[in-house]
Amino acid sequence: MGKGYIHIYTGNGKGKTTAAFGLAVRALLSGKKVYIGQFVKDMKYNETKLEEHFDNIVIKQLGKGCFITNEPNKEDIDAAKAGLEECKQALSSGEYDLVILDEVTIALFFKLFDLSDVIDVLENKAYSTEVVLTGRYAPQELIDKADLVTDMVEVKHYYSQGVLSRNGIDH
Repeated sequence: MGKGYIHIYTGNGKGKTTAAFGLAVRALLSGKKVYIGQFVKDMKYNETKLEEHFDNIVIKQLGKGCFITNEPNKEDIDAAKAGLEECKQALSSGEYDLVILDEVTIALFFKLFDLSDVIDVLENKAYSTEVVLTGRYAPQELIDKADLVTDMVEVKHYYSQGVLSRNGIDH
């Protein structure tokens, strides 16, 4: 495939994880091997069912739950650091064509690990491995390192009208 590029899907709009999983499906359907590490999340959402349909995908939940309404605790920090190390192995091994670090910028925002740790992971990736980082609040240094950055901008959202997350559409 040649050089693998670094993508970032960030911003306050809906669709960052959805876009990353869309790319994963495209890669899977072309016979590529995919690894997805989900930081923060510990629930199996509908998109994680891809593992039931494809042999060449690994999805790992690297979080201990949604702590966004509370301060992260030591367990959250330890899980995130261990998860980042696992992602580093997936990226550097050359075993995967596409590696997705879902909500990694949220983990950075909540200081579960340092930006220098993420930069190190990216700098040690296998040459041909494509990598996607998702989440709000992508720091400028990470944006500068990326080859492709998409900023999802919320213009209007039905959540503000009281519509809750809907099965098959929002999760």
